[in-house]
Amino acid sequence: MRRQRGSVIIIVLWTSILLTVLVTVMAGKVQLSARTAFHNREAVNALAAITEAMNKAEMELLLERMEMPVNQAPTVDADGNFRSPDYRFNGQPLTLHYPAGENMVVRIYNHAGKINLNRMRRQDLQQLIEKRLGDNPDPQRVQDLLSAWTDWTDLNDLAGINGAERDYYESLDPPYIPRNNPEMDTVEELRLIRGFDELFKDVNLDAAFTIYGEGRTVNLNLATREAMQLLPGLTDELIDEIIRYRQERDFSNITSVGEVVPVENFVELRPWVGNNLSSFYSVFAYPKAEVDAEARSVAGGSMQEADPVTQAYMEIMDVRSYADRARVLKVDPYGRLPDTSSPRAND
Repeated sequence: MRRQRGSVIIIVLWTSILLTVLVTVMAGKVQLSARTAFHNREAVNALAAITEAMNKAEMELLLERMEMPVNQAPTVDADGNFRSPDYRFNGQPLTLHYPAGENMVVRIYNHAGKINLNRMRRQDLQQLIEKRLGDNPDPQRVQDLLSAWTDWTDLNDLAGINGAERDYYESLDPPYIPRNNPEMDTVEELRLIRGFDELFKDVNLDAAFTIYGEGRTVNLNLATREAMQLLPGLTDELIDEIIRYRQERDFSNITSVGEVVPVENFVELRPWVGNNLSSFYSVFAYPKAEVDAEARSVAGGSMQEADPVTQAYMEIMDVRSYADRARVLKVDPYGRLPDTSSPRAND
């Protein structure tokens, strides 16, 4: 009798333990399902907000292709000089005609503010290489890089002196073959050319370069910080001066650049700059991030707010006319934003 009672108690205890484990597992699954549903809903809502922002950014670009309404007063600077609305597309956070929402940030970059890889002349590339290598660059290394570039963009498999052709690239792990065409398909392709990955290892290539359009010069009203850091004659201090200048007024012509850039620097910079515009744009949209005091940077004794967002949904659009939808050439859900930091304050 006692043995039977003991067996019953053991069975009841084990049953209770199994039921407890079963209930715990089921509760965990229900909680996991609830969390999954919540995060899926958040993701869908975020995607819908970004899609809405991108559509309104496209509308903004189409509106810029239209004639200004007769009753709309043009924007002018403090001196009464006309300011081009096209120069708003230099990466500054935009207030759209059709607002994208209080919590969304939209930045648009006209590709006239980038260096065009597909319109690069050999002497231009040499200047970029020499600036990247710093003071007193090794002439042999400069020539080796130029030869590798030439072999990558020419139309044959014949290696030049100290160049690199098909046999070199096929010996790598993993192997690949050179472009052998002057038109690159992507900006990141630059890293595949022998020596160029190391040369530009810390550069956001998508921010500095473009492969779209016919322009050879860079418009300083639209230039990204990354592109200007590569241009001959410009230092970080001068780049800050340029950004500060264009916040208040436009560089209306080449002469106005001389108001900011000293003569000795301007001589180097002059062949690189122009007032060209492009029909190609990089459009970024992302939720606004809160910035606390610790995330602010001190510049010249004053506090300035920095945008902590470094990656965002991005599309490259080609906008030719207000009558046609934009042609989307590239979509990158994790696009790397160009440097959005403000210029340091004057001492």
